[in-house]
Amino acid sequence: MNQLKAGAALNYVSIILHMVVGLVYTPYMLRTLGQSEYGLYSLAASIIAYLTVLDLGFGNAIVRYTAKFRAEGKQREQEEMFGMFLVLYIGIGLIAMAAGGVLAWNVESLFSAKMTTTEVERTRIMLWLMTFNLAFTFPMSIWGSIMTAYERFVFQRVVSIIRGVLNPIVMVLLLAVGYKAVAMVVVTTIFNVVTLLINWWYCKYKLSIKVRHGKFKWAFLKEVSIYSFWIFLNVIMDRIYWSTGQFVLGIYRGAAAIAVYAVAIQLQSMYMMFSTAISGVFLPKVTAMVTTENNPKTISDLFVRTGRIQYIVMAFILSAFIVLGKQFIALWAGPGYEDAYIISLIFFIPLTVPLIQNLGITILQARNQMKFRSSLYIFVAIGSLGITIPLTKYYGGIGCAIGTATALILGQIIVMNIYYQCKQGLNILHFWKEIIKMSITPIIITFACYHVLQYYPIISWGTFAIATLLFSFIYLVFFFNFSMNTSERNLFIKPFKMVTSRFKK
Repeated sequence: MNQLKAGAALNYVSIILHMVVGLVYTPYMLRTLGQSEYGLYSLAASIIAYLTVLDLGFGNAIVRYTAKFRAEGKQREQEEMFGMFLVLYIGIGLIAMAAGGVLAWNVESLFSAKMTTTEVERTRIMLWLMTFNLAFTFPMSIWGSIMTAYERFVFQRVVSIIRGVLNPIVMVLLLAVGYKAVAMVVVTTIFNVVTLLINWWYCKYKLSIKVRHGKFKWAFLKEVSIYSFWIFLNVIMDRIYWSTGQFVLGIYRGAAAIAVYAVAIQLQSMYMMFSTAISGVFLPKVTAMVTTENNPKTISDLFVRTGRIQYIVMAFILSAFIVLGKQFIALWAGPGYEDAYIISLIFFIPLTVPLIQNLGITILQARNQMKFRSSLYIFVAIGSLGITIPLTKYYGGIGCAIGTATALILGQIIVMNIYYQCKQGLNILHFWKEIIKMSITPIIITFACYHVLQYYPIISWGTFAIATLLFSFIYLVFFFNFSMNTSERNLFIKPFKMVTSRFKK
């Protein structure tokens, strides 16, 4: 239990650290590298991201079956499973190395139309380095999964936090003396290799993990593959959604367009983290409730209540970005990244819906009914690729974002909401009535503040901080009084009262 509590706390520390590093380190990196160099770095990373799907969902399976064998006291089966997955991952690593090599050799034929010879060569070098990194990661990733299954969360999170601090420090030093994107990839590779070797050392010498190689159990592999398949489909969907844009922009628009789009993708990633952090707090309770109770109304009410709580946070972030996002990007990323504001908004607005409906995924998992969702997302993601290519060709990064947003609206909003209502017994109509009522105040405040700021330009971090504080105060006061119900107000008031009472004592 202490490992779970400390691990959860450290996980939030890691998330906050990631955001802080991104907000502080990224502007320096963007200005030091320049649009072209950063665009090349983002392009190479997005290409290699496709190869991560070769994991096939096995990482999650290792965690599940290790925990299962431990609970059943099957030590030998556990060791044989480790041996099987180690062999599988070595094979997958070799496949990744071959696939990455093919991509690296064909960089010129893919991107030479919009890139110089120097840019093509740098991209090729980064692809080779990233390919080696990935190929080495596959067989070594088994140790991280074992540590998770053994609930050694504290050690994992501490290593992750230390790496998250040291990595940008080393990057800043290298950028300061003139090194560019290739050096960044080298540093990332070194840190990754060291982290994986630390995981191996911990499993071998602290957990006394043994790997047993024997007869390959095809029946067990089939069972694992069925479990992993739906996870694998979701990974593919994520890659198509969030990595295809840079690849298509590299073909039709060049490195500068990729850099702008990559900034928007980074902001989108931070936006999603806020929802993930919130849903993680409710996950244990929700899973137990869905598993033990079969009351559709109770589950539906919980879906609505949780969605409202998530919307409190997400609506504030979205409103603040609409009002201040343009000025933030101008100060944070610098000139030349103006389109990142529009691209980010195209992501944020439709993405808000699935983020406040994260509980639906937990319900599907508890009911073992992920098949429809996973299958749907694959078809929608592939369809979005067909939309994205022509839109990118004619409208650049904004067109690319519109293609992705269209897929989000069709799949994760329209179809999934109909599915939740008709097949899962969730009262989606009531959910949207509640969200619409909550949205009246944010819409009015956002509209008014946006137009007021048109008369007061923000040109420094000081004025930006003042504008942010004023907007936050106005927004939170009105939202607290007119959009939140009594139960939600108590969620915020109760901890404050506890702190003040202890201070008085």
